[in-house]
Amino acid sequence: MFAHIFNYRLKCLLRDKSTIFWTIAFPLILATFFRLAFSNLGSQEVFKVIDIAVVYDLQYQEDQYFRLALDEASTGDSRLFNITVATAEDAQKLLDENLIKGYITVDTQIKLVVKESGLSQNIIKSFIDNYLQTVAAASTILRNNPSNQQEVIKSLADRENYIKEVSGTDAEPKTMLNYFYSLIAMACFYGGFFGMRETTDIQANISTLAARINVAPVHKLKAFLYSLCAALLIHSIEMLALLGFMHYVLKIDFGYRAGFVVLTTIIGSIAGVLMGALISATVKKSEGLKVAAILTISMLGSFLTGMMFQDMKYIVAQNVPVLSYINPINLLTDALYSLYYYDNLSRYFLNMAFLSVFTILATFGTYLILRRRKYASL
Repeated sequence: MFAHIFNYRLKCLLRDKSTIFWTIAFPLILATFFRLAFSNLGSQEVFKVIDIAVVYDLQYQEDQYFRLALDEASTGDSRLFNITVATAEDAQKLLDENLIKGYITVDTQIKLVVKESGLSQNIIKSFIDNYLQTVAAASTILRNNPSNQQEVIKSLADRENYIKEVSGTDAEPKTMLNYFYSLIAMACFYGGFFGMRETTDIQANISTLAARINVAPVHKLKAFLYSLCAALLIHSIEMLALLGFMHYVLKIDFGYRAGFVVLTTIIGSIAGVLMGALISATVKKSEGLKVAAILTISMLGSFLTGMMFQDMKYIVAQNVPVLSYINPINLLTDALYSLYYYDNLSRYFLNMAFLSVFTILATFGTYLILRRRKYASL
């Protein structure tokens, strides 16, 4: 009996072109557009050496310490500036033609001339402020205690950085990945259309097909479970195809825990199908209203997890953190990112624990609703 119902539902679901489109074709198309739109997103985060100019005049020639500071800031692979020494007229011309971000003049006080404000201009200003503060501090020390001249010069030459950048992982943070991980989570919960179809086709008050199934000599819940297995198989294969397309065609990085990624996606697929079943069992109206409910919940969950506006994920986490734990799409997205970014799996298991609780509740909720539903006549 299981094989008969399973094969029958498998054929029925594969012939449902609308459901197949939304559960596999639409995510594939969206992933392709995401790749085209976000391919250069990470390149803007790379620091570029800043082009500046320095006015060459008598004051600049006499200020040997400032010249030394500029030489250090414009030397080596990790330099801040590319410096052009020019006259005041040439420096202004370079600035007008947008060939430099600003130019420096050494008068009674060091000044910065810029055409517009921005990150590069702020970096130049910070460099000048840091130099002036250092000079003022050194002058005060030498004025109060001239005998410490050698120590002051030595400390300035061997300045130590007491701040050390420590990463909790070997993975490189990538802003773009959250969009693709949230897309995978959304596609998993689009499996709700399969769950809705299975629940709808077993409620005799909605369709004539469901009425015939209810009068058949097979327990209603057994028929539902057998049919649900077919839906889960189809959607799991669709999600694995989506993962393969993203990784091998779009070159999306999932980290080195491929087995966990596949397992997480399959669990997300199961959660999505069961969510659709629960919604369909709860909403007693037409099929169109059920579809609208699944779309609303899926898209709202995707929005809150940062699929349309990346900062929304962090806004929710800071202001309404409880939403991060009751939104299954966010749990799935965060689980995938945890596998990529963190060496420790504690955050991943926390997300999966909450997602498992959601799946169990959806399963029992659907079971209780369908079990108690009776019909006066068919």
